[in-house]
Amino acid sequence: MDIFIEGFVLQASLILALGAQNIFVLESGLKKQRNLLVATICSLCDATLIAVGVLGAATIFMKIPMLKITFGVLGVLFLAFYGLKKLHESFKPQVIEVDESHSTNSVKKVILLSLGFSLLNPHVYLDTIVLVGGYASQYNNLESRAIFGGGAAIFSTLWFFGLALFAQVMSRVLNNSKSMRFVAFISGVVLLALTCKLGKDVYGWVL
Repeated sequence: MDIFIEGFVLQASLILALGAQNIFVLESGLKKQRNLLVATICSLCDATLIAVGVLGAATIFMKIPMLKITFGVLGVLFLAFYGLKKLHESFKPQVIEVDESHSTNSVKKVILLSLGFSLLNPHVYLDTIVLVGGYASQYNNLESRAIFGGGAAIFSTLWFFGLALFAQVMSRVLNNSKSMRFVAFISGVVLLALTCKLGKDVYGWVL
């Protein structure tokens, strides 16, 4: 149980920071745009990457720095595009829908966006594969590493579903076009700030 709690607490310390993935989950809940599907995909992505890390893939990721740089460049382009899209959306004069039944987001689009926010960021690999996987390597047997990884994956799942459901409840308070345009504006600003931060990191990796 102690090993499980260690994994749970480590993942909590990594995932609670403000990031693009958390913003996407939060906004999907506020707009009621298939937020449970978003939470499911984000949870599965984290659990898969944690499992890969626990099985010892951290060394492969560290030995091929081009992987990190490639994901970094893709992440910068993806976040920049989506951040600008959010800013543009915040200045639209028309009403922004806050009801899943009227959402224009198809299941395919939601899946692709969720995968993008979950996987097109090298920091998620550093957190899950390198940090969680590296920490788990202190345990000699696979069973202990699996328990540790299970603790980390469980926290991710609880966090994403809790965030999605909390945002859905909050949408009742923010259920108007002015509030949702403000949410879009803040999302856009934060995403562009994260784009700049990631771009700076990638530039450092290249050098």
